[in-house]
Amino acid sequence: MDALRTPDERFEGLAGFPFTPNYVEVSSGDTGSLRMHYVDEGSGPVVLLLHGEPSWSYLYRKMIPPLVDAGLRAVAPDLIGFGRSDKPAARTDYTFQRHVDWIRSFIEDLDLRDITLFCQDWGGLIGLRLVAEDTEHFARVIAANTFLPTGDQPMPEAFDAWRKFSQEVDEFDIGRSVQRGCVDELPPEVVHAYNAPFPDESYKEGVRQFPTLVPASPDDPAAPANRRAWDVLSRFDRPFLTAFGDSDPITRGADMLLQGIIPGAANQPHRTLEGAGHFIQEDRGEELAGIVIDLVERTSS
Repeated sequence: MDALRTPDERFEGLAGFPFTPNYVEVSSGDTGSLRMHYVDEGSGPVVLLLHGEPSWSYLYRKMIPPLVDAGLRAVAPDLIGFGRSDKPAARTDYTFQRHVDWIRSFIEDLDLRDITLFCQDWGGLIGLRLVAEDTEHFARVIAANTFLPTGDQPMPEAFDAWRKFSQEVDEFDIGRSVQRGCVDELPPEVVHAYNAPFPDESYKEGVRQFPTLVPASPDDPAAPANRRAWDVLSRFDRPFLTAFGDSDPITRGADMLLQGIIPGAANQPHRTLEGAGHFIQEDRGEELAGIVIDLVERTSS
């Protein structure tokens, strides 16, 4: 598999992101190994922070310091195709299953246990699959602006518009796309940081492919595995908390569905954060960190 690697100098001096880069080789089982970047700060119980489309671990820069100060270990990988991780050069190299397998390989290689999962956007599609398939690794879950679609229900119009845009736009401006998913105005240096991993369009094959991998029809290749995951999640009784933004048209209402299906969501203090868009970590990062800390402290034996 041919892959591109963003030059290190693209990541020098990024605003608010002083974290030391770490790398591990991951495999999907049907491909060779690829280098995955991750942030690994602090010590103590593991909080796994999974980003989505089209962001990278930079999205968690507001959450990592408070988590570390609370005695937690914050681990934030860049999905393959994003951030400082390797970027397969062909769109066909990206599949839903491979993304799940790459993060599974990451968890196994780092021997992460008793994980508190915080997942947003595609971080939830991947993360919730892993919670169902490798339940023993996970102690609790916080789902933020995410869901696990099976293609059996129509997707929101906002998602259809996003998918159409992602396939038709000539130049995919990553920073501007993140800005459109925020309520707060992003400073120019933050927009720059979201563009940093992608020197030109050839590095964006994963970004363009992701929207097409969301199961939008019952016969989607990922639909059977996602249905099996829901069967397990419908019996998942470990703490499960939702923290959604009030201004995200793509995932609005998915929090109520998660709460109604997953037993571990019962009697949890679910939150709807005011003034928070799709990229809730940008709009309310510090508040989200407090929610994570509270859940860990309340539910740890």
